[in-house]
Amino acid sequence: MIPTAIEWQTLIETVRQTSRDIFAQVHSGRQESEHKEDGSLVTQTDTLLQTQIAAALVAQFPNIPVLGEEMRDDEQAGILATGNCWILDPLDGTSNFSHGIPFFSVSLALMLSGKIVAGMVFDPSRDELFSALEGDTARLNNTPIATTEQTSINTLKKVIAVIDTKRLMPQLACAIVTEHPYHSQRSFGSVALDWCWLATGRIQTYLHGKQKLWDFAAGAFIAQQTQCLTSTLEQTDILALPLDLTPRSAVGATAPLTTAWQDWIACHI
Repeated sequence: MIPTAIEWQTLIETVRQTSRDIFAQVHSGRQESEHKEDGSLVTQTDTLLQTQIAAALVAQFPNIPVLGEEMRDDEQAGILATGNCWILDPLDGTSNFSHGIPFFSVSLALMLSGKIVAGMVFDPSRDELFSALEGDTARLNNTPIATTEQTSINTLKKVIAVIDTKRLMPQLACAIVTEHPYHSQRSFGSVALDWCWLATGRIQTYLHGKQKLWDFAAGAFIAQQTQCLTSTLEQTDILALPLDLTPRSAVGATAPLTTAWQDWIACHI
């Protein structure tokens, strides 16, 4: 069952405060990290966030299991098979965090019957919490986010694009370097926040070569609630059932820019 508005608000405040308390314990701008088998980094803060947020989720929703990024693959597979779970990325942007770069987030989504129905993303560096619940509007710190259709930018030449080129096919990556159609390009390092910044109109197009479920579930759901395109490179909805757990590439754009952005990409792959 989808949480009520009161239950959701209680959970938002719990995740926000739990995260604040843990990040407040980090006294240095850098933190020692270890490499996981897939080459990504993990810190003690990742583990602590996962443990404490998972405990809070179980306490409030005892019948919904928690899938955390730092769990073993077999544990994740078993939970996903049920179709009902919380999807938790305790620290999206660990590389940034471990090097003292203030762009990282805590991401949490709710899956019911295989479908994403709620999501929240907390940015502790700016104390911004993005959230959306099925049937309600997306919000930033409880203030409704205007739909991206209200943007005044309607041409690729004026947009700021967030693009992760290292995971793209070489032909497309080279075209982006030499023939890019947009005004300016960024790559920040937290997929969940990328989607939320797309939702708020801070950026206008998005391209990423590979995202995992816990990276995109909450952020893409929030973006979807503001009328953003939430698409794979193959132009399918990134949240369509059955969920692709590692979509090859994600493309996001505000509605007036969608066709132009996808047409340009299609000409360069």
